Amino acid sequence: MPNIKPSLHGRLLLAAYSTAVALLLFASILSLARDGATLIGVGQGIASLIMLAMLLVLAGSRQERPAASALDPETLIKAGALQAAIFNSANFSSIATDASGVIQIFNVGAERMLGYTAEDVVNRITPADISDPQEVIERAESLSFELDSKIAPGFEALVFKALRGIEDIYELTYIRKDGSRFPAIVSVTALRDAGGTIIGYLLIGTDNTARKHVEAEQALLDQTLRDQQFYTRSLIESNIDALMTTDPRGIISDVNEQMVALTGCTRDEMIGAPFKKYFTDETRAEAGIKRVLREGKVTNYELTARSRDGKETVVSYNATLFYDRERNLKGVFAAARDVTERKQFERALQENNVELEGAKAAAEKANLAKSEFLSSMSHELRTPLNGVLGFAQLMESAEPPPSPAQQRSIDQILKGGWYLLRLINEILDLALIESGKVSILSEPMSLADLLQDCEGLMEPEAKKRGIVLAFPVRTCRQYIHADLTRVKQVLINLLSNAIKYNRPGGVVTVTCMRTNNNQVSVRVADTGSGLFPEQVEQLFQPFNRLGQEHQAEEGTGIGLVVTKQLVELMHGTISVSSDPGVGTEFCVTFPAAEALHIDEADWPEVADVLADLEESDASQNVRTLLYVEDNQANMELVERLIERRGDLKLLTAINGHLGIVLARACKPDVILMDINLPGLSGFGALKVLLADPLTAHIPVLALSANAMPRDIEKGMEAGFFRYLTKPLMVSEFMEALDIALTVATLQGPTGSKPKLPLESTPVD
Repeated sequence: MPNIKPSLHGRLLLAAYSTAVALLLFASILSLARDGATLIGVGQGIASLIMLAMLLVLAGSRQERPAASALDPETLIKAGALQAAIFNSANFSSIATDASGVIQIFNVGAERMLGYTAEDVVNRITPADISDPQEVIERAESLSFELDSKIAPGFEALVFKALRGIEDIYELTYIRKDGSRFPAIVSVTALRDAGGTIIGYLLIGTDNTARKHVEAEQALLDQTLRDQQFYTRSLIESNIDALMTTDPRGIISDVNEQMVALTGCTRDEMIGAPFKKYFTDETRAEAGIKRVLREGKVTNYELTARSRDGKETVVSYNATLFYDRERNLKGVFAAARDVTERKQFERALQENNVELEGAKAAAEKANLAKSEFLSSMSHELRTPLNGVLGFAQLMESAEPPPSPAQQRSIDQILKGGWYLLRLINEILDLALIESGKVSILSEPMSLADLLQDCEGLMEPEAKKRGIVLAFPVRTCRQYIHADLTRVKQVLINLLSNAIKYNRPGGVVTVTCMRTNNNQVSVRVADTGSGLFPEQVEQLFQPFNRLGQEHQAEEGTGIGLVVTKQLVELMHGTISVSSDPGVGTEFCVTFPAAEALHIDEADWPEVADVLADLEESDASQNVRTLLYVEDNQANMELVERLIERRGDLKLLTAINGHLGIVLARACKPDVILMDINLPGLSGFGALKVLLADPLTAHIPVLALSANAMPRDIEKGMEAGFFRYLTKPLMVSEFMEALDIALTVATLQGPTGSKPKLPLESTPVD
């Protein structure tokens, strides 16, 4: 029987059948590709298998074979089953076309991947119609360049290599029926008949989305790793220190550019070299590595690096250990900071310190010489000045009195003398302050008592000039922490200026208040001519009287300088505000203090004192002296003096409040009162004692270092029985004490104070 020529569709099926084995192996190879094989390797495997299968089929087709109708039915069934298994595979798209590219076969895998049915595409479109048009154009351009042949975009570009017998596997984007896209790996094979004529093309594809996703993730991971490496390297290179890593043996494994600059060697030269090689003292450098391995870290380990050209650099070496993820020791991470400039600075500083010590010693010697000079000059100036003022006063009080012309001369002598004395005192004060030899005894004190003292001292001067003083003695309830004598000196100086530079009939107003920053401010305001801003700026310059040198008012130009420095020594401040034509206001602040209160712990002491007195009275007739004094040395002196007398028992109190409590409880025969007491002054304590019927009859002797005539006069006016001054003259103290005891006996607890001619005698 003649052979029956099969139809085109049958020949395509036969050719496709010849690729059955290749398809099955293609699936295995493709799965390997997902695990990391390259696309080229996959393509080579697929192409080789397809060609092998086709050669086998073609070789079999050349043999004489019986007609289709004579084939073994079982063989046909097996072949049909194999064909159905291949073309019904859902994992691969199998698309067969005729020679012109029109789709003839569209298997189940192609339908699943692309969303088309076979009826939609068979005899209707080519594979180029379901491919990305831009990629088809780019493929045509690429093949044209590669094969040096003009290739038109379209189906020809997809099968051009297969048409010429060149294996061809490429990646292409397929477009589904719904318009979505997915990447596919496509293998193209030319289908030939028994005579070798191309009758069509077989395009076998698989979805490459998963592999692309893996590749994208891997690319992202690789980029992240590169970014992290770049970031880490940037950190290392941006460090100002020379950085290096070594293995546990001290062999360098990495360095930064600062280390390159420090040694003058390249990075490649240093990696693999011993760490110690780049330092002048290799033994010390090696010991540094060993110390890190032993202790875990090293800080401020000094080494000297040596560069290729011989330059030496002192570095501060700091190092620590570093490990891998499994905590295995990898080596030493070290940083070397250039400290050459610091070492030079330290040497210069040491040299400067030596010079400063010498300069300090010279300054102290000069300061000591200045102090000795000032002390000597003070004595030398005061001695003749004492004679000038003394004889001038004798001439002023002589009988018969001096003539008017003589009186005017005497007044000029006295005026100049007192001015010179004030100038000497202020210069000495300034010198002592500047030399740091002024001792400040800070203690709590009542500002009201202090202002009352200042008012009493300045009132005569104010009345003489017709100036009204306005003091807040009754409304001021503030306490300050300062030196009583120095605060009084500051306020008297401010008040004196306010009176001196005021207008006739003017007012000096003093106010006090507590500020928010735990300070107490005292303001002294006058109604004088005021100051201009440029004068205020020069106010605290020594010997600068702001243009008042040729005016009638005398002054030294030192008082405010001393005042400012005294205030600052007591941790206070001084400021001034002035309005020309209106007046000037000075404000000084001092640290605030709380009012002193008698602690209940003092009362058992009073009870003990009373018990001792009762016991003494029972055995002998003993009289009592209460001494109120805060200075321990002064108290011990009086205790020793009283010990010499068998008729007196001494009671002591360290402040005015406790003195009042003891006076009321014990009713001593005589009280000896210091003036400058903490919290409550001697004047304040005296005022309380005189106002209390229980203590008003007790004679109170004042004992103070305030020895000016006005101080004594003020003390007597306040009600003190006698005013004694320090240093104490023993004979006069005993005499005053005996007189006070006699008066106390005569007047008794309810008696009235006798009018005796008891004048206070100052003690030199």
